[in-house]
Amino acid sequence: MIIICSGLPKVLINLCINYVIKNINIIYMKKNSLKHSNLSKKELEFLKDTYVQKKVSSMSEKELKNFVFEIINHQIKDTIGNEEEVEAWREMEKFFGESFEELILQIKEKFKEFIEPIESDENDHEKRSKLLETNKIEHDKEDMWED
Repeated sequence: MIIICSGLPKVLINLCINYVIKNINIIYMKKNSLKHSNLSKKELEFLKDTYVQKKVSSMSEKELKNFVFEIINHQIKDTIGNEEEVEAWREMEKFFGESFEELILQIKEKFKEFIEPIESDENDHEKRSKLLETNKIEHDKEDMWED
C-alpha cells in the first residue's frame, strides 16, 4: 500500500506508519494467541454448542439429509465386532418394528442361493484398520464442514 503524503511533516508520517504497524502486530498476535487450550472446559463446550447450532442452522435441507445419511450409513454398515453388529441389529429392529421379521424373511428368500455365513473369524483389528484407511481416503475428499 502506497500513501502519498507530500505536504505532511516527516514526523507525522512516521507516527502514522508506526501506529499502523503496531495495530497490525496486535491483530496478528490476537489471532495467533486464540487457541482451544486458552478456554476452560465449560467455555470450550459452549463454543462447540454455538458452532453446532449455527452450522446446522446454516445448512440447507439437502445438506442436512446428506449429512444424516452419511452418519447413519456409517453407524449401520461400518460395524466392527459382534457388539457393534448387535447394536446395529437392535437399531434396525427398532426402526422397522413389527415388519422387521417379515422383512428378514423376504431378504432370506431373495438371497437363499447366496448363503454365506457372517465371517466371525475375521480379525477385528484387521477390519478396523481397513475401515480407518477407507475413512481416511473419504476424509481426504472435500469435507462439507470446512468453510
